[in-house]
Amino acid sequence: MIEKLENYCAEYGERVTPPRKAVLEIVAAATKPMSAYDILEALGEKFDKPKPPTAYRALEFLSQHGFIHRIESLNAYVSCSENHKHHGSQFMICKSCGRVDEIHLCHMPDALQKAAKAKGFSASAWNVEISGLCATCG
Repeated sequence: MIEKLENYCAEYGERVTPPRKAVLEIVAAATKPMSAYDILEALGEKFDKPKPPTAYRALEFLSQHGFIHRIESLNAYVSCSENHKHHGSQFMICKSCGRVDEIHLCHMPDALQKAAKAKGFSASAWNVEISGLCATCG
């Protein structure tokens, strides 16, 4: 993940700051979605008393550039398991164990597109969160 971040930043003229790199390492190593406060706490092991804006700026950058996703219903972050930037994210969230799996539908399903169009809505990004039980818990 760090190599992807470094390559991306070099290609697009962005900076790989120590907080961005550390936050990506933390989120990528996590086995479950992490809240911003969990990430800030983990940053404390790498930096001396990091302030919340440090974590939030890194999260915003990484999210904006497709390295992590925010799971809205959990108010938490996961690393993007796909190797490209996409405009839609879909997640299956296990209500029992907390596991989150990303689904890779790169285009909005026709039914959603038609419903949005019928309402005169022009979607620029979309996220779907499906709650239920994973194969292990189900």
